[in-house]
Amino acid sequence: MANGKIVIGAETKYPLNGILTIPDETNGLFPAVVLVHGSGPSNMDEKIGNNFPFKDMAKGLSTKGIAVLRYDKRTLVYGKEMKNNTGLSVREETIEDAILAADFLRKDSRIDPNQVFILGHSLGGMLAPRIDAEGGKFAGIIILAGSPRKLEEILMDQGNDVLHSLNKFLKMIAKKQIAKLSSNFNNIYNLSDEQAKSTKVVGKYTRAYYFKEMGEHPSMDYLKVLDKPVFILQGDKDFQVSVEKDFTVYKNLLGDKSNVTCKLYPNLNHLFMPSVYGRILKTKKEYNVAQHVDKLVIEDIADWIRSIWK
Repeated sequence: MANGKIVIGAETKYPLNGILTIPDETNGLFPAVVLVHGSGPSNMDEKIGNNFPFKDMAKGLSTKGIAVLRYDKRTLVYGKEMKNNTGLSVREETIEDAILAADFLRKDSRIDPNQVFILGHSLGGMLAPRIDAEGGKFAGIIILAGSPRKLEEILMDQGNDVLHSLNKFLKMIAKKQIAKLSSNFNNIYNLSDEQAKSTKVVGKYTRAYYFKEMGEHPSMDYLKVLDKPVFILQGDKDFQVSVEKDFTVYKNLLGDKSNVTCKLYPNLNHLFMPSVYGRILKTKKEYNVAQHVDKLVIEDIADWIRSIWK
């Protein structure tokens, strides 16, 4: 395989460094995958603790004849400029760059322009169907550890999971914080866009508008009408999304559609690596253990792409 340094959005205000990994074999055009990050600022390897899931994906998929494009997330490189943008939404944070990445791949003479796929992880998986609809025009959609729920619902659930693990004193403090967060979230869909842009809900900078705008474009609305291939994967020890509230809901709502494949992986966490502690309170410790994306996950994704790319 060959790793080539590239720039996504070179003509825009927010050029982003990336790497295009091209397989070694040269018999014809390659299918290709755009990797789309989870939440928060993230580099092209999607570094989380001592783990590099996107680097693993690029290496693994390219050895199976699939080109892979990964790039630094806009909020990592331009976070300082963007934090005061009260109208920030997932469009500026994620969607625009993923579409530019897809366009970039289609212009590469080594890539089959009709076989460009999106692989979204976590928040990227939640957004993948919308990215496809808003200009990605992918051959298929791969959702890793995504969710059919709204982002604020997931955050509230994560907060409650933490709450249940705390001692009595910390529980009192956390309960108040979670109650405040809940009341902030409960009202966001009653706000006008302008009101939402001036209402902070999480931390110093995150506005209600970010959640409102995303919540008004539910991923399930896109998935229900899609007829292109969709592959939904989750680890059963993922404590950031839920088997019951996420994977099973995807399966129940979409499982009858012939274009949708769902697979649950035993003992894998949110990064599709072996579970270590399996508890949300130990998130940092869990991801500080250096591991690699499970080989079966990479094989399944490659086989799925190969079954479409004929």
